[in-house]
Amino acid sequence: MASEYLEHKLRLLPDKPGCYLMKNAAGTIIYVGKAKNLKNRVRSYFKSHHEGKVAKMVSEVADFETIITATNKESFLLEITLIQKHQRILIFY
Repeated sequence: MASEYLEHKLRLLPDKPGCYLMKNAAGTIIYVGKAKNLKNRVRSYFKSHHEGKVAKMVSEVADFETIITATNKESFLLEITLIQKHQRILIFY
């Protein structure tokens, strides 16, 4: 179940392509992903049932950040760049 803060942010998500960065309570980026539709993809983490490593990751998410891109291809390239940039601190699930 998402916190009230996350619920508010989920309602504001655009239905555009882009990347998302999931952060824990300390503000550390724990996951980077891309989406054709940010609204659908990011909401799916909090509105669907997950098991294993995804459930563990979602339980640690305290905040998220999104970056809108013009195209899905651009989001793919941005995701690669973000993973490389944050590779030392990313926690892989």
